[in-house]
Amino acid sequence: MKAIVQERFGPPDVLRQADIDRPEIGAGQVLVRVRAAALNPYDWHMLRGDPYVARLMGGVGLTRPKSRVAGIDAAGEVEAVGADVRGLRPGDEVLGFCPGSFAEYASTTAELLVPKPAGLTFEQAAAVPVGAVTALRGIRTVGRVQSGQRVLVNGAGGGVGTFAVQIAAALGAEVTGVCSARNADLVRSLGAAHVVDYTREDFTGRGTHYDVILDNVGNHPLSRLRRALTPTGTLVANGGGSPGHVFGVIGSMLRMGAVNAFVRQRLSPILPSPPAGPTHEDLLAVTALIEAGRLTPVVDRTYPLADTAEGVRHVERGHARGKAVVVVS
Repeated sequence: MKAIVQERFGPPDVLRQADIDRPEIGAGQVLVRVRAAALNPYDWHMLRGDPYVARLMGGVGLTRPKSRVAGIDAAGEVEAVGADVRGLRPGDEVLGFCPGSFAEYASTTAELLVPKPAGLTFEQAAAVPVGAVTALRGIRTVGRVQSGQRVLVNGAGGGVGTFAVQIAAALGAEVTGVCSARNADLVRSLGAAHVVDYTREDFTGRGTHYDVILDNVGNHPLSRLRRALTPTGTLVANGGGSPGHVFGVIGSMLRMGAVNAFVRQRLSPILPSPPAGPTHEDLLAVTALIEAGRLTPVVDRTYPLADTAEGVRHVERGHARGKAVVVVS
């Protein structure tokens, strides 16, 4: 099969297309014929082995990548199922978490897959898993957003932000989206009552206080973010850090945890990150919202499998509008 492989950590240039063997599956696993795979910040962090401390924590690899084929989000068709798998059969259209999804085939476990909503293309479906589940956890699970609350989403035009605005609005919140001017109309169309152009105004200095802030960018000091919260508000952190950081977002999380112990406000990262944790229930929750017409994936652009490296560069620049997706077959 064709796949995008990497033999060492580094920039997107280390990625190359190669012919490799199809994955073998065990009794509890599923082989998916990948039709589309979304690109995430997760992918370039794994590509670069960044932050460095993550290499010591297992799962990434110490001196070279533990996984030769990158990618995690996928949509496609079930090709084969293991002996212990129930509820899935060859030909079923699915979406979910498939490690090694930048390839024609990827293997995963049944609990990391759910049926693809009939109204979505494979490209739209591939955009769902990491982005929508992270947004759901940030807004509903960690943020505990309630109807009538003021919610601010920083990075509202991005892969997680476009989902988060819709989920918060569906819960009845008054949503403010922070994004660039070019994304303002999009963010309003997703349910934001207010939009702040970050190139013209700093939302932390507006004098408006929010019950929940979901920060997908990490470009403000913690003290300024707290200033924009109500006295008992919640800050939910998703992201921050950049290539080359020794500790990156892990260091930010540790600092946040230390401050959280001494303040009335609640400061929390989104943990655990997909694909860890109870993701099957989260995937079912977001696909239910999609089928109810309350959540729509926003696909920025698509790339053929051979151009995956260019797609990673686009996402790494940090200005994607919604999700970027690799079309595999």
